[in-house]
Amino acid sequence: MKNPWLSYSILRLGLFAALFGVLMLLDFNPFFAAIIAASVSFAISLVFLDKQRRAMSEQVAKKLARNDAGSYTDPESDLENQILDHSEVDERDTRSDK
Repeated sequence: MKNPWLSYSILRLGLFAALFGVLMLLDFNPFFAAIIAASVSFAISLVFLDKQRRAMSEQVAKKLARNDAGSYTDPESDLENQILDHSEVDERDTRSDK
């Protein structure tokens, strides 16, 4: 998968669901089965899902990287700011026409 967030989340949820299902088949109490499945799936993911976790953290680091001026560069925010600025100008023009 291209999206590291999606692949990591699906693997973690699948691991939890598989462990939870096995524990329920072994006739565990659902509350304790959920706690045990969450703990064991967390431990297994720390050991075996390192590649996916690293890809996800690199994506976060890239998103939060600062430029040379020390500020964040976010093309989506810049686009949103341009749209808002344009709509304010249109709104002022509409008011002045009345």
